Amino acid sequence: MTGLELIVVVVTAVLLMTWTAHRLRVSEPLLLLIGGILIGLLPRFADIHPPSDVVLLLFLPALLYWESLTTSLREVKNNFRSIALQATGLVLVTALAVAVVAHALGYSWPLAFVLGAVLAPTDVSAVAAVARAMPRRMLTLLRTESLLNDGMALVLLAVGLEVLTTGEPFSWSHTAMRFLEAYAGGAAVGAATALLLVPVRRYVGDRILHSGLSVVTPFLACLPAEALHVSGVLAVVTCGLVTSRVGPRVIGSDARLQATSFWEVTTFLLNGALFVLVGIQLPAAVRALTSISLLQATVIAAVVSATVIATRVAWFYTIPYVIRLLDRRPRQRERRISARQRLPLAWAGMRGAISLAAALTIPATTSGGRPLGQRDAVVFITVVVIVVTLAVLGPALPAVVRWARFGEDTTEAAEETLAVRHLATTALAEMAALAHRFDTPDAATAQIAKDLRKQATVGSGGTHDDGSPDLRRQMNAAYALQAALLDIKRAALSDLRRHSRIDDVVLLRVQRFLDAEEQHLRLRTALLPPDADGTDGGFTR
Repeated sequence: MTGLELIVVVVTAVLLMTWTAHRLRVSEPLLLLIGGILIGLLPRFADIHPPSDVVLLLFLPALLYWESLTTSLREVKNNFRSIALQATGLVLVTALAVAVVAHALGYSWPLAFVLGAVLAPTDVSAVAAVARAMPRRMLTLLRTESLLNDGMALVLLAVGLEVLTTGEPFSWSHTAMRFLEAYAGGAAVGAATALLLVPVRRYVGDRILHSGLSVVTPFLACLPAEALHVSGVLAVVTCGLVTSRVGPRVIGSDARLQATSFWEVTTFLLNGALFVLVGIQLPAAVRALTSISLLQATVIAAVVSATVIATRVAWFYTIPYVIRLLDRRPRQRERRISARQRLPLAWAGMRGAISLAAALTIPATTSGGRPLGQRDAVVFITVVVIVVTLAVLGPALPAVVRWARFGEDTTEAAEETLAVRHLATTALAEMAALAHRFDTPDAATAQIAKDLRKQATVGSGGTHDDGSPDLRRQMNAAYALQAALLDIKRAALSDLRRHSRIDDVVLLRVQRFLDAEEQHLRLRTALLPPDADGTDGGFTR
């Protein structure tokens, strides 16, 4: 089996299984997982073992970067305490709970702790794939938790592997220091990377170069973080969050649209490929199991799966209520949710390819060269837990969300309407001066003003009628006016976000509409007849 054959088979499986999932209206991750298991049963795929570095250093930075670019920084700040507790405290509690159960089932403490660290983080791809119907606040909590808990889990895994392979005693103070160094260093590297790239983005005019820079950015953040032995996960996430704030001011619409299209396709394929690869590993893990019987390993995996799920449910139905007793400020009381509405958060504990990659990093021997027993069992248990959480929790989550009765979340739609109206009003205020500057014909100016008034009163986008198309110069002047108004709209949109009147997600959506409108203008000016001297009729920005 060559690498090219594997790529073709996996990508084909992603497309076929996703299409089937849409047709049958079933969970995409579950169907992708089943497709991977079927592929793994074929003799030609019996020895497929994806290197852990491929997932941790290739797949993970790309997926985390796109998720962080499309995550609301305002909602992250508003819910920072809950996110921090879930991304750190819940990870640690889960790792300890799994370690206690695994030790009770016969594993040594170091190996049991390593297993706990492997299974502690939720998977951002799995959560994002099945939690789309949740309200914005709940979705932000889950997505950001999945973005950040990988860093905590990987720190715990590194400490556990150090104890397991060297025999050195475990130290809570050492672990705490490693955690602080990893998080503080990762955040610093990510922020520095994003800010250092701002002048580069500002002066790169070519959209292809802009898009290429977007592709390499997560790896530019991850590489120095890994070299400094700090959290590459947090570096990528921080870089994405900072870039999402400064991007609208330094990236052109054509480059932004192209990069967005690239990332949407790329992350779709990467997400799907990870689920397929996890499925392929289940038959391989069964075949590689030699340290204990298949029945014993299955029983242990079932108990550990129940522990992972129960620990998360217990966390969400205990810790928030303890916090309520300690923090009784009116502002916090307004943000409380009911026990019914808490269940989707507790239910969304799917594990994925990150856990598999972490399990595959466990070495086969200790630092002294002695074989490391039961590594095969740890990999098998990990794969089974991933399959169980995806198969049990994922398909049921939409029903759990409906049962929670969240009610309609109208804040995002209201903010989008506010943005459209504010942009139109701001553009109308500047229109007379700009029409005079570009010598725009009265008929074209009146039509543009009519469209803007419609947006200012209704909040919906209108289509522009260019008026009489007979005179190329009149058309070019009208287009130039519209392009200048787009610049004013973009500035007004940034002001709304800066003053927290709209969310980052709303900005991205409205910004995409403005980008599409600009590209439409560029296309129309490209089709204008040439001047008498042979030059094109397009406007210049």
